[in-house]
Amino acid sequence: VGRKALEPAAEALDAATVYDCASLTKGVVTAAVFARLMQDRALEAGTPVRALLPAFESDRGGAPITVGQLLTHTSGLPAGLPLQPDWTGLEPAWALAANRKPTHPPGTFFRYSDVNFILLGQIAQRVTGQGLDALAHAWFFQPLGMRDSGFRPLADPQAWARIPLERIAPTEWEGEIGAASPPPGTPLLRGQVHDPTARRMGGVAGHAGLFSTAADLARFARMVLQGGELDGVRVLSPEAVARMTAVATPPSLAEQRSLGWDIDSRYARARGRRYPRGSFGHTGFTGCALWIDPFSRTFHVLLSNRVHPRTRESIVGLYEEVGTRAADAVLGFDFERVPAALPAR
Repeated sequence: VGRKALEPAAEALDAATVYDCASLTKGVVTAAVFARLMQDRALEAGTPVRALLPAFESDRGGAPITVGQLLTHTSGLPAGLPLQPDWTGLEPAWALAANRKPTHPPGTFFRYSDVNFILLGQIAQRVTGQGLDALAHAWFFQPLGMRDSGFRPLADPQAWARIPLERIAPTEWEGEIGAASPPPGTPLLRGQVHDPTARRMGGVAGHAGLFSTAADLARFARMVLQGGELDGVRVLSPEAVARMTAVATPPSLAEQRSLGWDIDSRYARARGRRYPRGSFGHTGFTGCALWIDPFSRTFHVLLSNRVHPRTRESIVGLYEEVGTRAADAVLGFDFERVPAALPAR
């Protein structure tokens, strides 16, 4: 539906279009990588961040922030990194993240924060010696046959993941942020991550940077619904999938998040009005959503480049409508009976 691009010229859309998935990176990559690390006993949700990152200073003098609190956005850390004064590279980003001061004691407050997932990307690299892009490729994309998924699609070190420019949906005129028309010479972001922090980090980060297709994300969702296996290939244990997708926020908080996924919060509009509490998913700023319901064993994927050619209207209402219609399309499933069958928190 619609067009792949509107500017500088209209381009036809097809099902093989590759999209910048923005914060779907948090669930599809970072949450999955940490599910694997916990499965392999490399760390636990309760592991203090300072035990893994010696330079981590954010919680000095207070209660330790844990890996699980980063994954559930309950660390108390601010939402993002400052972009001024100017900086570029992984190390400067990690140094800034390690020194961001929490506004609330860990575990007492929910704030959706890219800083949490920037730190998680650093932890994964320190524990394994490999970047998130390499881990996602080796542990998930390659074995699951997600051949159009990866970071930095124009220069991915995995040759099979390099994507021709014309297959990628462009996002915004760089630096525009809603301006009526781009100044002469302004580059259009196409194959470069839209998120400015991830772009400064070189395109690979725990909070953003994933490029993918609807078909590839569907393969990921089927793997999750099948307890970590797809087409005879197992990438996670059933226990790891269950742990990754169960409510992990404290009962004292109204928001319900798992170790990397949204379940019931103000950001959960992609759940729609029919999917039960206990289903889970995520959205992305560029106009993407993935929601998975283990009770009906269904999911839906919505990919768009709603920020092209410039960021204007929100499509949060569309997230809800698509989620509702997807659930309505599940024939013969009694959604009214699901909440009573949910396990206790």
